[in-house]
Amino acid sequence: MGFLCVLFLAAVPTALADTLSDTIKTLVFPSETNSDYVELTPLKPLNLRAFSLCMRVATELTGQREIILFAYRTPHADELNLWCERDGRLSLYLSSSSEAASFSVPQLGALETHLCFTWNSSTGATALFMNGKKSLTKIYKQGHTVRPDGKVVIGQDLDSYLGEYEAKQSFVGEISDVNLWDSVLSDSTIKYLSSGIRISGGNVLDWGSIEFKSSFGAKILNREL
Repeated sequence: MGFLCVLFLAAVPTALADTLSDTIKTLVFPSETNSDYVELTPLKPLNLRAFSLCMRVATELTGQREIILFAYRTPHADELNLWCERDGRLSLYLSSSSEAASFSVPQLGALETHLCFTWNSSTGATALFMNGKKSLTKIYKQGHTVRPDGKVVIGQDLDSYLGEYEAKQSFVGEISDVNLWDSVLSDSTIKYLSSGIRISGGNVLDWGSIEFKSSFGAKILNREL
């Protein structure tokens, strides 16, 4: 028995080492600017009738001003934007609409938060998951389609397709693990994702294989899991 215990204890550090050897990219935006951003290259066009958009976020700006978390814009409009409002609400905006699906939730902060927004065009059902916990469902943009042929940017709000940015809307903090699926994930799958269980990445944006294009002071770092 004693020999078996020694073997088990010897195996534990090896297992931990294997786990800790996994790394992902993380994006760090050190300061408020009108220039720092990272552009993400999708695996396929964002022609969406449903989606699940997930990410990990940490920022100390909550309560000071509005903060852009995710921006997708075509030459015609802001097609899919996620915002943290000044009052801390998290909001989904589709197709440059002044109306949003907004959720009153605990404020973001320096400790990392896992977020997922889900939306289904056929019903309009929209929900937010924060650290695996689901919000109430809201009805938003029923029958709408998110149009393709745009660009995805983290760190700035695209006021035009060519990239006009405002420092007072920029993201400051850290964002990682951004994945986008063209379907609504199950509640249990999102809970697994929030806990750090590794499953395949998004079929539209896959953080594990995505191409990054950064500008100026935005940092792309390797992070051990």
